[in-house]
Amino acid sequence: MSDESRPYRTAAVIPAAGRGVRLGPGAPKALRTLNGTPMLIHAVRAMAASRAVSLVVVVAPPEGAPEVKNLLDEHALPQRTDYLVVPGGDTRQESVRLGLDALPDNISIVLVHDAARPLVPVDTVDAVIEAVRDGAPAVVPALPLADTVKEVEPGEKGAPEPVVATPPRARLRSVQTPQGFDRDTLVRAHETGVLNGEGATDDAGMVEQLGEPVVVVPGHEEAFKVTRPLDLVLAEAVLARRRANDGF
Repeated sequence: MSDESRPYRTAAVIPAAGRGVRLGPGAPKALRTLNGTPMLIHAVRAMAASRAVSLVVVVAPPEGAPEVKNLLDEHALPQRTDYLVVPGGDTRQESVRLGLDALPDNISIVLVHDAARPLVPVDTVDAVIEAVRDGAPAVVPALPLADTVKEVEPGEKGAPEPVVATPPRARLRSVQTPQGFDRDTLVRAHETGVLNGEGATDDAGMVEQLGEPVVVVPGHEEAFKVTRPLDLVLAEAVLARRRANDGF
């Protein structure tokens, strides 16, 4: 069977139920605006820009699902992609699981993408999907580190912390999203994580806990996470450059 005829269908799950307290008071982080458009809409458009993505599932705050649904209806989104809004849970892990539960049976590849990474280029999305299609059960986009990293012994806030080790930078990567998965592998990772009560900082980490391989593809500098007010300024600058260069 040729690659073109293999029955792969891809969905993206965007957990957007968090408050984003580091950006300060106001609307939830995913609903903060960039160039007048909520970050969530930028993130949804980034996933839908890939022709391989047939469905985007937005996991909304439990009390805000109708508002998010209205938000999606109000903005122009690619017609070839379907959209679904489901209420989220108390944690990111629970919200991703609820998004997985909402997927139709014909989805075989799942992307999990941070709503706070609104500017990831479509080439990065496609690279993640292609790596899963090529047989990797889990794929993460990542960048080499520019800074030296120190491992420290955590202490009281504001107090000096002793350095324990300096990991070799050549072996370290800064991980981004979307992370891509074989659907069955990701579902099993979430089921196992719940049963064992073991936490992980991302979905790829949950797959690692299964003992399954995770591979890295090149990330992109514009796929940064909008977490602090300065990140909003940088994101606006990226959008301004895109508008100037290609009318994005």
